[in-house]
Amino acid sequence: MGRRGGGKRGGDRWRGGKGPRTQRPQRSDYEEPIKSNDRFEDYYNQLGLFDHVEKENFWAALRRELPNSFRFTGSKGHAVPVQKILKDRYIPEIESIEYNGSTVEAPTPIAWFPHQLAWQMTTPKHVVRKFAPFKSFQQFLVSETCAGNISRQEIVSMIPPLLMDIKPGMVVLDLCAAPGSKTAQLIEMVHGGEEARIRKVIRDIKQNDGRGVSPNGEVVNEEIEEEKEQDDWSDQGRSTGLVIANDVDYKRAHMLIHQTKRLNSPNLLVTNHDATMYPSIKLPSENRSDQKSVQNKYLKFDRVLADVPCSGDGTARKNANVWKDWLPGNAIGLFPTQVRILVRALQMTKAGGRIIYSTCSMNPVEDEAVVAAAIERCGGPAKVHIVDCKDQLPSLMRKPGLNTWNVMEKLGSIHESWTQVQDDPGKLVEGMFPPKEPLPLDRCMRVYPHLQDTGGFFIAVLEKKLEIRAKPEAESQRIEPKTSIISAVDKISARPANDSLLATKVDALDGIAPPQINENAESLTTAARQNQEIAPNEEPISPRKHQLDDQADSYMSTKRMKVRDEVDEAAPRGGEDREIHWPPPPGAQLDISRPEAANLPEPESNDKTVIPASNQPLQQTGIDYKGKRNAGQQPFEEPFKYLATDHPELQTIYDFYKLSPRFPRDRFMVRNATGNPVKSIYYTSALARDILITNEATGLKFVHCGVKMFVKQDVQKENTCRWRIQTDGLPVIEAWVGEERVVRLRKKSTLRGLLVEMFPKVTGDGWKELGEIGERVRDIDLGCCILKIEKGIGDDAFSERFVLPLWRSLHSLNLMLPKEDRKAMLLRLYNEIVPLQDSSKTRRESRKGIPDGDAPNASSDVEGQMPDGARMDNAPDGGNDLQAILDATSDEEVEADVKQVD
Repeated sequence: MGRRGGGKRGGDRWRGGKGPRTQRPQRSDYEEPIKSNDRFEDYYNQLGLFDHVEKENFWAALRRELPNSFRFTGSKGHAVPVQKILKDRYIPEIESIEYNGSTVEAPTPIAWFPHQLAWQMTTPKHVVRKFAPFKSFQQFLVSETCAGNISRQEIVSMIPPLLMDIKPGMVVLDLCAAPGSKTAQLIEMVHGGEEARIRKVIRDIKQNDGRGVSPNGEVVNEEIEEEKEQDDWSDQGRSTGLVIANDVDYKRAHMLIHQTKRLNSPNLLVTNHDATMYPSIKLPSENRSDQKSVQNKYLKFDRVLADVPCSGDGTARKNANVWKDWLPGNAIGLFPTQVRILVRALQMTKAGGRIIYSTCSMNPVEDEAVVAAAIERCGGPAKVHIVDCKDQLPSLMRKPGLNTWNVMEKLGSIHESWTQVQDDPGKLVEGMFPPKEPLPLDRCMRVYPHLQDTGGFFIAVLEKKLEIRAKPEAESQRIEPKTSIISAVDKISARPANDSLLATKVDALDGIAPPQINENAESLTTAARQNQEIAPNEEPISPRKHQLDDQADSYMSTKRMKVRDEVDEAAPRGGEDREIHWPPPPGAQLDISRPEAANLPEPESNDKTVIPASNQPLQQTGIDYKGKRNAGQQPFEEPFKYLATDHPELQTIYDFYKLSPRFPRDRFMVRNATGNPVKSIYYTSALARDILITNEATGLKFVHCGVKMFVKQDVQKENTCRWRIQTDGLPVIEAWVGEERVVRLRKKSTLRGLLVEMFPKVTGDGWKELGEIGERVRDIDLGCCILKIEKGIGDDAFSERFVLPLWRSLHSLNLMLPKEDRKAMLLRLYNEIVPLQDSSKTRRESRKGIPDGDAPNASSDVEGQMPDGARMDNAPDGGNDLQAILDATSDEEVEADVKQVD
C-alpha cells in the first residue's frame, strides 16, 4: 500500500499544490462527536425492549467506543499455529504488566467462536502506548496482518456464517458479499477438513506404491483420528463445494476479491449483479438413464447468506455519524429492497436449504418486518420455516426477535398498526407492521451492544421446506389489469338503447373500463418493476410511461437480467437437487470492444488448445487495463478460457513436475481472448469450470474465479521449464508433485538461513553452507521446486508442516517469498526481527559492477512473487503504532460506510 495522499515525499498537503510554500495550518482541537439524537432514542425507548436499568446500560454501551477485534484466518491447520504463538508468547508478557496497582487486561478470545480463533482487546490507548510488551505484540499483529494470517473483523459480523451449518460439498451464495470478511469465513468452511482428506489420500497412494509415508510414524498417528471424521472424498479429498460471492458495486466486488485472495481457493466465484434480480445460473445438460438429455438445468444453492444493505444503526459505536444522521426514513426507504433480496434468496435456495438474513440494524422495520413480508410472499410458514437457533453458540448472549413493534414515519409520528395509516400511508406499506397471521419471529436473534460489549446486529435463520412461487408485491404497489375493449363494448351494447350520443357512449366506456394512471410510474426503479407481477393481458398505461420504460430499458439493457419465480417441478431422476427452469433467463449479448482484441484472428474450428464453450460473442463484464468503462457499456473483464488437457504448455508442466495423473488436468484456464497461456495459468474447481463454460456469453457478469497456479519465468538454460508454481496455487498442487521436484527440510536453523539470506550461492562450495538441503539443491535440475518443511520432535524441529516455493537458478537458490512474508515468518518461528541480506547484491558489488549471471532474474523473482492479498488496504502508514493498526478502517467499517443509506 502506498503512502496516503498519493503525492511525493514532502508533498503539497498544506501548500495548496504548486506555488510557494505556505504556513502549515494549525491542527484544531478534536471535538468529541455528540452522541445524541432525540428521534433515535425516542423510537427505541418506546419499543419497550428493556426495563429501566437495562435500558440505561444499552444506551451507555452504545455511546462507548467499540473494542478492537480480530480473527485468525485460513484453515484450522494454518490458523491454530499462529494463534498458539499469540497465546504462548505474547499474552503472558502482557498479563505481567501492572498499571495503577492492578494487572492490565490482555486480549481475550471470544467465548463462542470455535477453537478460540477470534479475539478482542479492550486495553485503553494510553496504556497500550506506555508498555514495551505491547510493542512486540504490535509487531506480531502488523506482520501477520500483512501476511494475511490475521484479519480485523467486528465480532457480531462473525456470527452469520457460524449459523449456516455448512457441510462439505455444499454450494453457497453470498448475495451482498463485499467487503468480504464473511465470505472468507464461508470459504474456510467449504474447505473444512480438506487438508486431512488429501493427507490420507496421499498416504494411501504412497503405501500402495510401497513408498515411505513420513520420517516419523508418530506424527502420522496423530493425524489419523482427524481424518476419520471427514467426508466428501469424491474428488480425491479435494473440496467439491463452491462459494459464489456477489456484490452490485463493481469496485466493491474487487475489494471482495482482494480480501479473499489470501485464502487461495479454487472454489470461489465472484459476480457483479443486483441481488434483487440475481440471475439464474445454468448448469451443463446431462444424459439421464433413459438416454434423454436434461436441458435447462439451473443451479440451486444449499446455503444463501443475505447480509443486506441497511441503515446501520447498530454500528453507532464505531460510526459516530449514525447519531447525527439517524432518520426514520432510512429504514422505510430500504425495506422494499431488503424484502426483494430475501425473496430472491429464497427462490434460489433448494428445498431443505438454509438462508441467513442479517443486518447491522436494530430497527424492526429492517429486521422482523422484512422476514415476515418475505415469508408471506413466498407462501407462508408451510414453505419457509424460521429455525430456532437458541442451542447454537450457547456462549453468545442474545435476545429473541420481536413479535410486535411500532413504526415511526418520516416526520416522527409513531404508528402501532397499518389500520392507523392505511387511508394516508405516505411511504409506509402494510408489510412494515407486525403480520396479521402470527409467525414465530421470536426465533430470530437480536444482539445488543450491552450484552457482550459488541455492536448491534440482527440474524434470522430460515429453512426452505418446499419450492415456492413468490407472490407479487403489495397490492398498493401493483398495477391492476384493465378491462379489455371487447368486453367493454359488449357491456355497452347490452345497455338500453337510449345513449345515442357519442359522448354518452364514451362515458359508459369510462364507467366500465376507467382510464388508469400509475402515479408511481416515474419513481419506479428497474428493480421495482422487476418485482411487480403484471397481468398477461395488460397494455401500456400511457404514452408517458411507455416513453419512460423505453428510456430505462435502453439504459439498463446491459445490466438487467430476467429472473422468474421458481416453481416446484418434477426433477429428472438423479437431478432432484437442481431445478429445471422454463424459460431459461435471457442474457444481454455484449460485444468485445477492447482495442487489443479487435484484430485477433478467429480461432480455427480444429484448434484443440482451448475447450470450446460457445460460438456466441465473448462476454464483456469488466474493466480494461486502465480501469475505464467504454461509453454506455459494461466494464470489460477478460474472458475465462479453459485449456485442453493435451495443450503443449500443460504437457511441459506435467512432465517437469511429474504431476500425478490423479490430479485433474481439465481445470486449467487462462484469462485472455486468445485462449493461449501467455503469462499465467489458473486453476478452478470442477463446478466452477462447468458454470463458467456453460454461462459464457449469457450476460452473467463473472469478475473473478480461480487460483493463479503457474506463472511464466525467465530461465537461464535451455530445456528448463519456464512455468513456476505460484505461491497462491502451491497449497492446491503440492501434494501431487513428484519427488523429483521436492526438497525436504526438517531443521529450523536451515530454514532461518534461507529466510534471512536471499539468493544464497549454490555453485562452487556454496552448497555446503546450506546445511541439510545442500546436496539436494546442488544436484536438482534448474527451475521451480517445492520446499517441504516436515514436522518433527526436538528444539530444532518444527511443530507444524508447511510448504514454500523454491527456485534453483544457475548459480544460486531463492526462497520465493516477498520480504513481508519472510519477516513475518522470522518473527513467528524465531521471535526475531533481523535485516534481510541480498547475497546477489553483495556479489555484484564485489565484482565492481559486473552483474552476476542470475542476479537480475533472481531479483525479479522476488518482486514477481508478491501475493495479491499480502498487504491490507487498511494498514496505516508506517505500521509502527499498535493502536493505529487497531484503529485502522476495518472491513466492516468500510461495509457499514458503503451500505448506509441516508
